[in-house]
Amino acid sequence: MTLTRRQFTLFATAFGLTACAASVRAEAPKPPPVWRLLPTEAYPGKQDDISFVTPDIGWFGNGAGKLFATRNGGETWTKVFDQPGTFIRALGFVDEKNGFLGNVGTGYYPGVTDENPLYRTRDGGLTWTPVSAEGIGIVKGICGIDILPRTTIFQGELRSNPVIHAAGRVGGPATMLRSVDGGETWKVIDLRDKAGMILDVKFSGADTGLVCAATASDVSQANALMLRTTDGGETWSEVYRSARLFENCWKMSFPTPDVGYATVQNYEEGKSQRIFIKTTDGGKSWTELPLVDDAAVRQFGVGFVDVNTGWIGTTTTGYTTTDGGATWTPTDMGRAVNKIRVLKAGTGIRAYAIGVQLHRLDA
Repeated sequence: MTLTRRQFTLFATAFGLTACAASVRAEAPKPPPVWRLLPTEAYPGKQDDISFVTPDIGWFGNGAGKLFATRNGGETWTKVFDQPGTFIRALGFVDEKNGFLGNVGTGYYPGVTDENPLYRTRDGGLTWTPVSAEGIGIVKGICGIDILPRTTIFQGELRSNPVIHAAGRVGGPATMLRSVDGGETWKVIDLRDKAGMILDVKFSGADTGLVCAATASDVSQANALMLRTTDGGETWSEVYRSARLFENCWKMSFPTPDVGYATVQNYEEGKSQRIFIKTTDGGKSWTELPLVDDAAVRQFGVGFVDVNTGWIGTTTTGYTTTDGGATWTPTDMGRAVNKIRVLKAGTGIRAYAIGVQLHRLDA
């Protein structure tokens, strides 16, 4: 049977098809979000860390000892600290006033003269005081800072009392600073008998944590290594070790307490297969997975929104996945992205990626 135009209109109206068609047209897929370049002072190399306490309020630093702050999501930046000889390798802020700055230390990069591994600010980054701890002399530098929010009860009042870890460094030695009172006091944890260097640290609870590491300070003799503790760093167990030399475990991201991702770097000449590792049991075990077969790529930062969606930064470009790392697609987020920070912003997310340049994504 052939319907006239009028009969079709009556038929469609009766069954709500016109509304469905309108709904389909209204819900046409949106273009995927893109990483937008933010205006910053030019820097010749990889910048290593960025920290935000809200989607709009944050800080980033570089190897020239300069620290910049924003209150408008990176649209503009103000230099708040400038200390030549300090290499700002890691940042972690508790709130708008209180934060920590990790210096890579002397004896690794040229031009670094500052021997203080860790600083604290109480005024939003305007002034910094070196952290002190018994035995801190063995801590030569910091590559990663982890701040675990925690609320405790003191004399009937709820107080913010985060657990803070600062660990390093690239090229060794492997050491860590730990504070369980928001940075007021610190304890040194010596891991030199467990690893040659530490590149990142992440704690899921006050006592349970992981470090990205390598078995030796000389990368030509090193396997990538992941260590885990369940007693606040008193003892450590090896939960991942690569079978290849010239490797280290660089950075990690945990979108949930159980699911995590970490980048594995390989420096062996002639090798082109690049990998990452994934855990689904809170870091107790890890599986190697392929990223890309390209000798020009070396992985740095990693950041995930949820168990499926995330990014890895590399020397050449970024890569994104929406299926938990099963497949990866190149994405323009800048070169040598070393740190990716993901924050909730209303009903969506805002992410920052820092490397040679600084980019932001809103989704």
